Amino acid sequence: LADRQLGSVRTRFVESVSKAVINSLLDDLLEKQVLNEEEVEEVREGHSKKSDQARCLIDGVRKKGARASEIFIRCLCCRDVHLASDLGLAAPSAAANCLLSATAGVPVPQPGPAPQENEPGSTAETQPAPCQGWIRPCPPEDVQRIQREEAKEIYPIRDKATRTRLALIICNVEFEHLPRRGGADVDVSGMQRLLEGLGYKLTLLSPCRAQDMLATLKQFAARDEHQTSDSTFLVLMSHGVRAGLCGTKSHGGATDILPVDTIYSTFNNKSCQALLGKPKVIIIQACRGESQGHVWVSDSAELPGDGASPAPWPTEELEDDATHQIHVESDFICFHSTTPATRWAWRH
Repeated sequence: LADRQLGSVRTRFVESVSKAVINSLLDDLLEKQVLNEEEVEEVREGHSKKSDQARCLIDGVRKKGARASEIFIRCLCCRDVHLASDLGLAAPSAAANCLLSATAGVPVPQPGPAPQENEPGSTAETQPAPCQGWIRPCPPEDVQRIQREEAKEIYPIRDKATRTRLALIICNVEFEHLPRRGGADVDVSGMQRLLEGLGYKLTLLSPCRAQDMLATLKQFAARDEHQTSDSTFLVLMSHGVRAGLCGTKSHGGATDILPVDTIYSTFNNKSCQALLGKPKVIIIQACRGESQGHVWVSDSAELPGDGASPAPWPTEELEDDATHQIHVESDFICFHSTTPATRWAWRH
Protein backbone atom coordinates (compact mmCIF):
# COMPACT_ATOMS: atom_id res chain seq x y z
CA LEU A 1 0.00 0.00 0.00
CA ALA A 2 1.05 3.57 -0.65
CA ASP A 3 1.22 4.52 3.03
CA ARG A 4 3.66 1.67 3.61
CA GLN A 5 5.71 2.86 0.64
CA LEU A 6 5.98 6.28 2.21
CA GLY A 7 7.00 4.72 5.51
CA SER A 8 9.83 2.85 3.85
CA VAL A 9 11.29 6.00 2.26
CA ARG A 10 10.52 8.41 5.09
CA THR A 11 14.10 9.00 6.19
CA ARG A 12 15.43 9.55 2.67
CA PHE A 13 12.54 11.87 1.82
CA VAL A 14 13.24 14.00 4.89
CA GLU A 15 16.93 14.21 4.00
CA SER A 16 16.50 14.92 0.29
CA VAL A 17 13.37 16.99 -0.33
CA SER A 18 13.85 20.74 -0.87
CA LYS A 19 11.87 23.44 0.87
CA ALA A 20 10.47 24.61 -2.46
CA VAL A 21 9.08 21.13 -3.17
CA ILE A 22 7.59 20.96 0.34
CA ASN A 23 5.71 24.21 -0.27
CA SER A 24 4.49 23.00 -3.66
CA LEU A 25 3.30 19.71 -2.16
CA LEU A 26 1.44 21.58 0.56
CA ASP A 27 -0.37 23.67 -2.06
CA ASP A 28 -1.24 20.55 -4.06
CA LEU A 29 -2.48 18.59 -1.06
CA LEU A 30 -4.56 21.52 0.17
CA GLU A 31 -6.15 21.88 -3.26
CA LYS A 32 -6.90 18.16 -3.41
CA GLN A 33 -8.33 18.27 0.14
CA VAL A 34 -5.83 15.78 1.50
CA LEU A 35 -4.76 18.40 4.05
CA ASN A 36 -6.78 21.24 5.50
CA GLU A 37 -5.58 24.78 6.10
CA GLU A 38 -4.71 24.14 9.74
CA GLU A 39 -2.55 21.15 8.82
CA VAL A 40 -0.76 23.10 6.10
CA GLU A 41 -0.18 25.95 8.55
CA GLU A 42 1.23 23.52 11.10
CA VAL A 43 3.85 22.28 8.62
CA ARG A 44 4.83 25.76 7.43
CA GLU A 45 4.68 27.77 10.64
CA GLY A 46 5.06 25.11 13.31
CA HIS A 47 8.55 24.10 12.24
CA SER A 48 11.48 26.30 11.25
CA LYS A 49 13.81 23.59 9.97
CA LYS A 50 13.29 22.07 6.54
CA SER A 51 13.80 18.54 7.87
CA ASP A 52 11.14 19.03 10.56
CA GLN A 53 8.69 20.36 7.94
CA ALA A 54 9.36 17.35 5.72
CA ARG A 55 8.93 14.93 8.62
CA CYS A 56 5.66 16.56 9.72
CA LEU A 57 4.34 16.51 6.13
CA ILE A 58 5.05 12.88 5.29
CA ASP A 59 3.89 11.61 8.70
CA GLY A 60 0.67 13.60 8.47
CA VAL A 61 -0.13 12.16 5.05
CA ARG A 62 0.74 8.58 6.05
CA LYS A 63 -1.67 8.72 8.98
CA LYS A 64 -4.51 9.51 6.58
CA GLY A 65 -4.13 6.13 4.86
CA ALA A 66 -3.38 4.64 1.47
CA ARG A 67 -5.55 6.95 -0.62
CA ALA A 68 -3.99 10.13 0.76
CA SER A 69 -0.56 8.57 0.32
CA GLU A 70 -1.32 7.75 -3.33
CA ILE A 71 -2.20 11.38 -4.01
CA PHE A 72 0.98 12.48 -2.20
CA ILE A 73 3.09 10.19 -4.41
CA ARG A 74 1.39 11.50 -7.55
CA CYS A 75 2.05 15.09 -6.50
CA LEU A 76 5.67 14.30 -5.67
CA CYS A 77 6.15 12.68 -9.10
CA CYS A 78 4.90 15.90 -10.69
CA ARG A 79 6.83 18.31 -8.49
CA ASP A 80 10.18 16.48 -8.38
CA VAL A 81 10.30 13.49 -10.71
CA HIS A 82 13.97 12.88 -9.93
CA LEU A 83 13.44 12.65 -6.19
CA ALA A 84 10.44 10.37 -6.71
CA SER A 85 12.56 8.15 -8.94
CA ASP A 86 15.43 8.09 -6.45
CA LEU A 87 13.01 7.04 -3.72
CA GLY A 88 11.56 4.30 -5.92
CA LEU A 89 8.07 5.76 -5.76
CA ALA A 90 6.01 4.84 -8.80
CA ALA A 91 3.07 6.97 -9.81
CA PRO A 92 -0.39 5.41 -9.33
CA SER A 93 -1.86 3.34 -12.14
CA ALA A 94 -3.82 4.88 -14.99
CA ALA A 95 -7.08 3.85 -13.37
CA ALA A 96 -6.03 5.47 -10.13
CA ASN A 97 -5.03 8.59 -12.04
CA CYS A 98 -8.54 8.96 -13.43
CA LEU A 99 -10.01 8.46 -9.97
CA LEU A 100 -7.68 10.99 -8.39
CA SER A 101 -8.32 13.46 -11.19
CA ALA A 102 -12.08 13.16 -10.90
CA THR A 103 -12.00 13.51 -7.13
CA ALA A 104 -9.76 16.55 -7.17
CA GLY A 105 -11.67 18.22 -9.97
CA VAL A 106 -8.46 19.15 -11.83
CA PRO A 107 -6.13 17.34 -14.24
CA VAL A 108 -3.26 15.49 -12.61
CA PRO A 109 0.09 16.12 -14.35
CA GLN A 110 2.11 13.26 -15.75
CA PRO A 111 5.85 13.19 -15.09
CA GLY A 112 7.82 13.84 -18.24
CA PRO A 113 10.58 11.61 -19.61
CA ALA A 114 14.03 12.04 -18.17
CA PRO A 115 16.47 14.02 -20.33
CA GLN A 116 18.70 11.96 -22.57
CA GLU A 117 22.40 11.78 -21.79
CA ASN A 118 24.51 12.58 -24.83
CA GLU A 119 28.15 12.42 -25.78
CA PRO A 120 30.02 15.77 -25.64
CA GLY A 121 28.84 18.05 -28.42
CA SER A 122 26.23 15.58 -29.61
CA THR A 123 22.55 16.23 -30.20
CA ALA A 124 19.45 14.19 -29.58
CA GLU A 125 16.02 14.76 -31.04
CA THR A 126 12.74 13.83 -29.42
CA GLN A 127 9.32 13.73 -30.97
CA PRO A 128 6.47 15.81 -29.55
CA ALA A 129 4.59 14.04 -26.79
CA PRO A 130 0.79 13.93 -26.77
CA CYS A 131 -0.63 16.91 -24.91
CA GLN A 132 -0.74 16.00 -21.22
CA GLY A 133 -3.65 16.64 -18.90
CA TRP A 134 -1.81 19.44 -17.10
CA ILE A 135 -1.76 21.50 -20.32
CA ARG A 136 -5.34 22.59 -20.75
CA PRO A 137 -6.37 24.17 -24.08
CA CYS A 138 -8.11 27.50 -24.02
CA PRO A 139 -11.93 26.96 -24.04
CA PRO A 140 -13.44 27.32 -27.55
CA GLU A 141 -15.59 30.26 -26.52
CA ASP A 142 -12.49 32.12 -25.29
CA VAL A 143 -10.69 31.35 -28.55
CA GLN A 144 -13.59 32.78 -30.56
CA ARG A 145 -13.74 35.89 -28.37
CA ILE A 146 -10.00 36.55 -28.68
CA GLN A 147 -10.08 36.03 -32.43
CA ARG A 148 -13.03 38.40 -32.69
CA GLU A 149 -11.74 41.16 -30.40
CA GLU A 150 -7.98 40.97 -30.92
CA ALA A 151 -7.60 39.60 -34.44
CA LYS A 152 -4.85 42.10 -35.34
CA GLU A 153 -2.91 41.51 -32.13
CA ILE A 154 -2.43 37.72 -32.18
CA TYR A 155 -0.13 35.45 -34.14
CA PRO A 156 -1.69 32.91 -36.50
CA ILE A 157 -1.57 29.33 -35.24
CA ARG A 158 -1.07 26.62 -37.83
CA ASP A 159 -3.16 23.49 -37.94
CA LYS A 160 -1.88 20.86 -35.52
CA ALA A 161 -1.97 18.14 -38.17
CA THR A 162 0.41 19.91 -40.56
CA ARG A 163 2.56 22.27 -38.48
CA THR A 164 6.16 21.32 -37.73
CA ARG A 165 7.12 23.11 -34.53
CA LEU A 166 10.78 22.90 -33.49
CA ALA A 167 12.51 23.76 -30.21
CA LEU A 168 16.17 23.69 -29.18
CA ILE A 169 17.68 23.16 -25.73
CA ILE A 170 21.42 23.66 -25.17
CA CYS A 171 22.60 22.87 -21.65
CA ASN A 172 26.17 22.84 -20.38
CA VAL A 173 26.65 21.07 -17.04
CA GLU A 174 30.32 20.04 -16.86
CA PHE A 175 33.19 22.46 -17.55
CA GLU A 176 36.96 22.12 -17.72
CA HIS A 177 37.71 25.19 -15.60
CA LEU A 178 34.38 26.22 -14.04
CA PRO A 179 32.27 24.47 -11.38
CA ARG A 180 29.61 21.94 -12.27
CA ARG A 181 26.09 23.32 -12.72
CA GLY A 182 24.31 21.06 -10.25
CA GLY A 183 20.54 20.88 -10.64
CA ALA A 184 20.61 21.65 -14.36
CA ASP A 185 19.20 18.19 -15.14
CA VAL A 186 15.97 19.16 -13.39
CA ASP A 187 15.72 22.32 -15.50
CA VAL A 188 16.23 20.32 -18.69
CA SER A 189 13.61 17.79 -17.67
CA GLY A 190 11.08 20.49 -16.90
CA MET A 191 11.65 22.34 -20.17
CA GLN A 192 11.53 19.10 -22.16
CA ARG A 193 8.24 18.18 -20.54
CA LEU A 194 6.74 21.59 -21.26
CA LEU A 195 7.89 21.95 -24.87
CA GLU A 196 6.99 18.42 -25.90
CA GLY A 197 3.61 18.89 -24.24
CA LEU A 198 3.09 21.99 -26.39
CA GLY A 199 3.81 19.99 -29.55
CA TYR A 200 7.42 20.93 -30.31
CA LYS A 201 9.89 18.46 -31.79
CA LEU A 202 12.85 18.92 -29.50
CA THR A 203 16.59 18.96 -30.17
CA LEU A 204 18.88 18.55 -27.12
CA LEU A 205 22.56 19.48 -27.13
CA SER A 206 25.01 19.02 -24.25
CA PRO A 207 27.81 19.79 -23.53
CA CYS A 208 29.68 21.99 -26.01
CA ARG A 209 32.02 24.89 -26.63
CA ALA A 210 30.85 28.30 -27.78
CA GLN A 211 31.72 27.54 -31.41
CA ASP A 212 29.66 24.33 -31.21
CA MET A 213 26.70 26.24 -29.76
CA LEU A 214 26.93 28.76 -32.58
CA ALA A 215 27.13 26.03 -35.23
CA THR A 216 24.08 24.32 -33.72
CA LEU A 217 22.11 27.60 -33.66
CA LYS A 218 22.89 28.20 -37.33
CA GLN A 219 21.95 24.65 -38.30
CA PHE A 220 18.72 24.94 -36.32
CA ALA A 221 17.87 28.28 -37.94
CA ALA A 222 18.30 26.67 -41.37
CA ARG A 223 15.86 23.81 -40.70
CA ASP A 224 13.20 23.48 -43.40
CA GLU A 225 10.53 22.71 -40.79
CA HIS A 226 10.43 26.39 -39.78
CA GLN A 227 8.64 27.08 -43.07
CA THR A 228 5.59 25.17 -41.85
CA SER A 229 5.95 26.08 -38.19
CA ASP A 230 4.23 28.93 -36.35
CA SER A 231 6.86 29.62 -33.64
CA THR A 232 10.03 28.37 -31.99
CA PHE A 233 11.69 28.13 -28.56
CA LEU A 234 15.43 28.49 -27.89
CA VAL A 235 16.53 27.47 -24.38
CA LEU A 236 20.18 28.02 -23.45
CA MET A 237 21.58 27.02 -20.04
CA SER A 238 25.19 27.48 -18.99
CA HIS A 239 27.52 29.58 -16.88
CA GLY A 240 27.51 33.14 -18.13
CA VAL A 241 29.24 36.51 -18.15
CA ARG A 242 27.99 39.97 -19.07
CA ALA A 243 28.65 39.39 -22.77
CA GLY A 244 27.12 35.95 -23.15
CA LEU A 245 27.16 32.25 -22.30
CA CYS A 246 30.21 30.17 -21.41
CA GLY A 247 31.34 27.18 -23.41
CA THR A 248 32.78 24.12 -21.71
CA LYS A 249 36.37 25.38 -22.09
CA SER A 250 35.66 28.85 -20.73
CA HIS A 251 37.76 30.39 -17.97
CA GLY A 252 35.14 33.13 -17.63
CA GLY A 253 35.71 36.64 -18.92
CA ALA A 254 36.22 36.60 -22.68
CA THR A 255 37.29 32.98 -23.22
CA ASP A 256 35.00 30.56 -25.07
CA ILE A 257 31.93 32.83 -24.91
CA LEU A 258 28.81 32.77 -27.09
CA PRO A 259 27.59 36.41 -27.30
CA VAL A 260 23.88 36.85 -26.66
CA ASP A 261 23.74 39.23 -29.63
CA THR A 262 24.73 36.31 -31.85
CA ILE A 263 21.52 34.49 -30.96
CA TYR A 264 19.45 37.39 -32.21
CA SER A 265 21.52 37.89 -35.37
CA THR A 266 21.16 34.19 -36.21
CA PHE A 267 17.37 34.21 -35.98
CA ASN A 268 16.47 37.73 -37.05
CA ASN A 269 14.39 38.48 -40.12
CA LYS A 270 17.45 38.86 -42.34
CA SER A 271 19.16 35.59 -41.40
CA CYS A 272 16.14 33.34 -40.79
CA GLN A 273 13.31 34.35 -43.08
CA ALA A 274 11.49 31.06 -42.47
CA LEU A 275 10.57 32.46 -39.02
CA LEU A 276 9.62 35.91 -40.32
CA GLY A 277 6.53 37.13 -38.47
CA LYS A 278 6.58 34.17 -36.08
CA PRO A 279 7.23 34.27 -32.32
CA LYS A 280 10.81 33.42 -31.36
CA VAL A 281 10.98 32.78 -27.60
CA ILE A 282 14.46 32.77 -26.04
CA ILE A 283 15.00 31.50 -22.49
CA ILE A 284 18.48 31.99 -21.02
CA GLN A 285 19.44 30.36 -17.73
CA ALA A 286 22.84 31.83 -16.87
CA CYS A 287 24.45 34.38 -14.59
CA ARG A 288 25.63 37.61 -16.20
CA GLY A 289 28.69 38.71 -14.25
CA GLU A 290 30.55 38.58 -10.94
CA SER A 291 28.34 40.95 -8.96
CA GLN A 292 25.97 39.56 -6.33
CA GLY A 293 23.41 42.15 -7.40
CA HIS A 294 23.88 44.42 -4.35
CA VAL A 295 24.11 48.20 -4.38
CA TRP A 296 24.48 50.82 -1.64
CA VAL A 297 21.51 53.20 -1.51
CA SER A 298 20.58 56.20 0.60
CA ASP A 299 17.32 57.21 2.18
CA SER A 300 17.87 60.67 0.68
CA ALA A 301 15.90 61.55 -2.43
CA GLU A 302 18.71 63.75 -3.76
CA LEU A 303 20.10 63.00 -7.18
CA PRO A 304 23.84 62.70 -7.85
CA GLY A 305 25.54 66.10 -8.01
CA ASP A 306 25.63 69.21 -5.87
CA GLY A 307 21.88 69.26 -5.26
CA ALA A 308 21.33 72.52 -7.10
CA SER A 309 20.33 70.82 -10.32
CA PRO A 310 19.99 67.25 -11.45
CA ALA A 311 23.28 65.86 -12.70
CA PRO A 312 23.30 63.28 -15.48
CA TRP A 313 24.45 59.79 -14.67
CA PRO A 314 27.82 58.92 -16.20
CA THR A 315 27.11 57.43 -19.60
CA GLU A 316 29.53 54.58 -19.02
CA GLU A 317 27.20 53.29 -16.28
CA LEU A 318 24.18 53.07 -18.55
CA GLU A 319 23.06 50.08 -20.58
CA ASP A 320 22.03 50.89 -24.14
CA ASP A 321 18.96 48.69 -24.62
CA ALA A 322 17.58 50.52 -27.66
CA THR A 323 16.72 48.41 -30.69
CA HIS A 324 17.49 50.73 -33.57
CA GLN A 325 16.23 48.43 -36.31
CA ILE A 326 13.14 46.93 -34.77
CA HIS A 327 11.92 45.53 -38.09
CA VAL A 328 15.06 43.37 -38.26
CA GLU A 329 14.54 41.84 -34.82
CA SER A 330 10.76 41.77 -34.58
CA ASP A 331 8.78 38.96 -32.94
CA PHE A 332 11.46 38.14 -30.34
CA ILE A 333 10.88 37.80 -26.62
CA CYS A 334 13.71 36.89 -24.26
CA PHE A 335 13.47 35.65 -20.67
CA HIS A 336 16.73 35.91 -18.73
CA SER A 337 17.23 34.38 -15.30
CA THR A 338 19.14 37.42 -13.99
CA THR A 339 19.46 41.14 -14.50
CA PRO A 340 22.70 42.50 -16.07
CA ALA A 341 25.90 42.03 -14.00
CA THR A 342 24.19 39.70 -11.52
CA ARG A 343 26.13 36.65 -10.50
CA TRP A 344 23.53 34.22 -9.17
CA ALA A 345 21.12 32.29 -11.40
CA TRP A 346 19.19 29.63 -9.45
CA ARG A 347 18.86 26.12 -10.86
CA HIS A 348 16.75 23.07 -9.89
